Amino acid sequence: MHALSCALMPSTPPLPFPPDAAEHMTADEIVAESIAAFHPRIALACSFQQEEAVLLDMALTARPDARVFALDTRFLFPETYDTWAAYEDRYGITIEAFRGPTPEEQAAEHGDRLWERDPNACCAIRKVEPLGRALAGLDAWITGLRRDQAPTRAGTPKAEFDEARGNWKISPLADWTVDDVWARIRERDLIVNPLHQKGYASIGCTHCTQPGTGREGRWADTGKTECGLHPAGGPAA
Repeated sequence: MHALSCALMPSTPPLPFPPDAAEHMTADEIVAESIAAFHPRIALACSFQQEEAVLLDMALTARPDARVFALDTRFLFPETYDTWAAYEDRYGITIEAFRGPTPEEQAAEHGDRLWERDPNACCAIRKVEPLGRALAGLDAWITGLRRDQAPTRAGTPKAEFDEARGNWKISPLADWTVDDVWARIRERDLIVNPLHQKGYASIGCTHCTQPGTGREGRWADTGKTECGLHPAGGPAA
């Protein structure tokens, strides 16, 4: 165990390692030590993509009752909902779901097909607001961000304090390549979203996701590349 980081306000729970030390730790070490330090006030954010297949296995290996949550936009692909069910069945867990309004409620307030007219507003309603509820009361959360996913993520640290939300954001796979991810998936025979085999490198909502490498299939032809889950100044999601 590394020396505690104490360069924070007294009310802020410290990491079990200094943030800069995380850069020299393995992903498995970061996940295990973070969960040991913060459970049950730490959770893995699961978007049912290849990175979460790896992180879910790491987290539940470290602690079988580790908390996992998902943002159910109500517009996920059927394959994504099937992957969700498969994760719960394999590991014997319940993934906490945080949802926005129903499609009918959104249409009544904002009009039909908001994702086409104002995708930023749609993401704010269906992702950003539910994430705020998911993180309420947590001291830390684990994300699947990787630096090679997009230029907007190139500076992603493995551990940083999110001043806006008042908790630690931990990205154990920040320095992994996509090949590293798939090597671990094969090694551990992990469940993966079948959309990855259909050409989707990044998977979001049905209305806003197409096949493509990197994140080029997300919000194609709109100029939008990120959904706004992370505040300005930090890595985008």
